[in-house]
Amino acid sequence: MTSRRSFLGISVGLITAGIPPRMSFGSWGKADLVVTGANILTMDPALGTAQALAVKGDRIVAVGSDAEIADLIGSATQVIDGHGLTVTPGFIDAHSHPLFANEATGVNVNLPTIAAIQAALAAKAATTPAGMWVEGVMYDDTKLADGRPINRRDLDAAVPNHPVFVGHRGGHTGVVNSKGFEVAGVTAETVDPKGGLYYRENGELTGKVAENASHAFRLVGNWPQVDRATRYRAAITISKRMAASGLTSLTDAYRVPEDFVAFQDALAADSLYQRMSIMPNGEGEEYRAFKNAGMRSGFGNEMMRIGAVKYVADGSASERTMRMSTPYAGREDDFGILTMTQEEIDAAVDDAVARGFRIGIHANGDVTIDMVMKSYERVLAKWSGPNPRFRIEHCSLVNPGLVARIKAAGVIPTPFYTYAHFHGNKWPEYGAEKMQWMFAHRSFLEAGIPVAPASDYPPGPFEPMMAIQSMVTRKDTQGRVWGDSQRISVAQALQVCTVNGAWSSFEEDIKGSLTPGKLADFVVLASDPHAVDPDAIIDIRVLRTVLGGRTTFEA
Repeated sequence: MTSRRSFLGISVGLITAGIPPRMSFGSWGKADLVVTGANILTMDPALGTAQALAVKGDRIVAVGSDAEIADLIGSATQVIDGHGLTVTPGFIDAHSHPLFANEATGVNVNLPTIAAIQAALAAKAATTPAGMWVEGVMYDDTKLADGRPINRRDLDAAVPNHPVFVGHRGGHTGVVNSKGFEVAGVTAETVDPKGGLYYRENGELTGKVAENASHAFRLVGNWPQVDRATRYRAAITISKRMAASGLTSLTDAYRVPEDFVAFQDALAADSLYQRMSIMPNGEGEEYRAFKNAGMRSGFGNEMMRIGAVKYVADGSASERTMRMSTPYAGREDDFGILTMTQEEIDAAVDDAVARGFRIGIHANGDVTIDMVMKSYERVLAKWSGPNPRFRIEHCSLVNPGLVARIKAAGVIPTPFYTYAHFHGNKWPEYGAEKMQWMFAHRSFLEAGIPVAPASDYPPGPFEPMMAIQSMVTRKDTQGRVWGDSQRISVAQALQVCTVNGAWSSFEEDIKGSLTPGKLADFVVLASDPHAVDPDAIIDIRVLRTVLGGRTTFEA
């Protein structure tokens, strides 16, 4: 890197930050924080790779060589020796649910056997008041050594006297015991609700319920309540865990008011370690309150702002309920579940636009993506001004025609970035041909679409190193490849997790690259993801995470 290049980078960055670009290095005084001797991947095409960076307050003020940055080091400057280490922009997760697991009141049943799940539920029931629901969380039907999912009879054997709801970590299906069906008044003869399903076998309820069918249980009986202090502690805990993985920004993609309060409480206590874009639930109380107050997308500050409103139009990829034009493998009459009609999608989009909100609609299957695109295209045909960057949450199964339409409309897809690796046992139900067009990072990038990074945690793990490996190799935990045509390079995966993440929330001017003038959000890695075996990227250690110049995690 040359001095001219470093100074040019500073000028551009300072203009962005509103700082006079003609100030010299000396005019700044000394930096608060400097990283030296590192392999700094700025993700800024004009700057490329650097050796050192300097931070003043919460902003990057310079990047360059050690020699170029040396004059900014003073007696009070914190100096991080980066020799042998790699620095990247802070990682961004554009779609997650950080407080969704509800472990504060439920019991974690992410366990390897049905017997272990039964034991955990029975232990929870032993300390649960009579008549109160027992809730299992983080269940995953394809990760059991028994070779089958749990069912109603398994739950009855473990907990016969309390109603039980075991929620899949994907959030779209659950398993209920007989007492739970009794409390909800659901029998084998009960008609499936619109956009939902009570699964049956030989005329009997299996216990599995999907999509809108879950409402019959969530709205009846006595459920454990989570108080404000408990949510606050949960917010701090997950924020620390995410910081340890290198995450500095995220989009909370279905916020409810109580969660909003919890993260505000964490922020007030200086214990929130990610910048947050908030997607209110389009059917919820918070969205109505925002609209009534005249608030809209973009309101807030660099730590917490309102993003797009969120709706859900179909089922799940990991739980095999998303709506497709062709059936699931081995289930020739099963095309998945729609949870919104075209008319409902149109009404949601019209309302959001009229109220100044961007919109993001959960649409996994190709049928649903087509429906959402029709609605977006209708509105955008009459649009004037900057593109609103409407979003398609997940956007799992596409085809060349859908990719072209998404590009033409300037829509942002947010496909799962850890799913190919983590959920391999689920992909046989889609088949090899479909998997060539699922989580289509390469197709989106080749079309010039700034595809966003998305874990959907807890349905998928949020760790960026897993995400990068998953997008690069498309291998699951057993080494099987799912959709090799969608493999991307390490450089492209890093772009997805940084630059594209900032673009997805209209924050590309303040984060996503290590450009002078942008926020000092960065991560120190033990190894360069470009330089290791692609199958070992997941093992790269995060040594330090910095948010606005402040270390939020140190190994």
